[in-house]
Amino acid sequence: MTPYSSSLLLTGARLLDPESGTSAPDSWLLLQEGRITGRGSGPAPAREDAETVDLAGATLMPGLIDAHVHVTAFSADLGAAADQSASYVSAWAATSLSAMLGRGFTTVRDVGGADWGLAQAVEDGLIDGPRLAFGGRALSQTGGHGDFRPRGRHGHGQDGCCPGSSLVCDGPVEFRRAAREQLRTGAHHVKVMLSGGVASPTDRIDSTQSSEDELRAVVEEAEAANRYVTGHAYTARAVNRGLRLGVRCIEHGNLIDRSSVELFLEHGAFLVPTLVTYHELSRQGARHGLPPESQAKVDTVLHRGLEALRLAHEGGVRMAFGTDLLGGMQEHQSTEFTIRGRVQPADAVIRSATSDAAELLGYAGEAGTLREGARADLVVVDGDPLADLSLLAEPERGVRAVVKDGAVRRGRLGV
Repeated sequence: MTPYSSSLLLTGARLLDPESGTSAPDSWLLLQEGRITGRGSGPAPAREDAETVDLAGATLMPGLIDAHVHVTAFSADLGAAADQSASYVSAWAATSLSAMLGRGFTTVRDVGGADWGLAQAVEDGLIDGPRLAFGGRALSQTGGHGDFRPRGRHGHGQDGCCPGSSLVCDGPVEFRRAAREQLRTGAHHVKVMLSGGVASPTDRIDSTQSSEDELRAVVEEAEAANRYVTGHAYTARAVNRGLRLGVRCIEHGNLIDRSSVELFLEHGAFLVPTLVTYHELSRQGARHGLPPESQAKVDTVLHRGLEALRLAHEGGVRMAFGTDLLGGMQEHQSTEFTIRGRVQPADAVIRSATSDAAELLGYAGEAGTLREGARADLVVVDGDPLADLSLLAEPERGVRAVVKDGAVRRGRLGV
């Protein structure tokens, strides 16, 4: 971390405003006590109390947000967590978070695995990583996407002290109690499995999961706590069912149709596509621990992802940026920018990773924006990402510096 005075004036910058999809050259931004307190174009005001750094024409944009990560997923074999040490998993998570910050992600949302302890460790500076919005463990029915037991194993082994990304529940009472447990620890959201998935060994991707009574119980608890429910789902049948029952966000959605788009708009819900993970699972999943029964399911969702993205984009669905990468494949996090750029214009992709994602997470006005009063979470880019999205897709080339809470955490501001 590069120490600066409590006030920092950044000049000669191209300010990228994701909400309008425009950038303003020859601009300045004032940071004080970790917040943005002023901005403008042309010559910067004289500030004797602020350290001044000339960015020499580089783009200054809000820090990036990844709304679908699993920072504790040290392997693509998610069932392996039950046999691993909690201290090992925490060490892996610290390394994973640090690498994400280096790519320009100053906020991430974990949707299965991270807990309040990891979030507190980041907040207290024990882990050098992005701000962590956690949901605790995802909720799954027996035999659902969060049940990673092979067919021959019968016990769950769900001791709360041990690593794991999910809890297996059955019936509205168990689902309600599990939701309350996650919310009790300060969870920002509750995740529930609405359909089968790739990483789970015994379910079908085209199944629906969690009964209506179970889902209603979870939605009631989240709303009572002023939080929301996000749901893992692929098919239109599973997605539509979740949206009708009050699920506010859908993860993946590779197999949606036009009826799904209508429901997203009707309920003001978000979609978080995670296209890069299927490309990497297909290419190197086996090498990173994806079990054979899961490898066989990857193609089912891989080839429909771009079509679903196009359908949602053209239909006006609100979307946030997400990656869902597991184990060593997390190093490809920024490749999601390239994949989305095949369908969406650069400004829409950037908005999904900044202001739109911030709205989903409940951080509107706090993150994903250069508005006055927002947290000073920033990325300095050598070039204009609105004209060349690869600058974000290849952070080792495009990202000059990363600022979080007004302090330089990676790289350096000046040329």
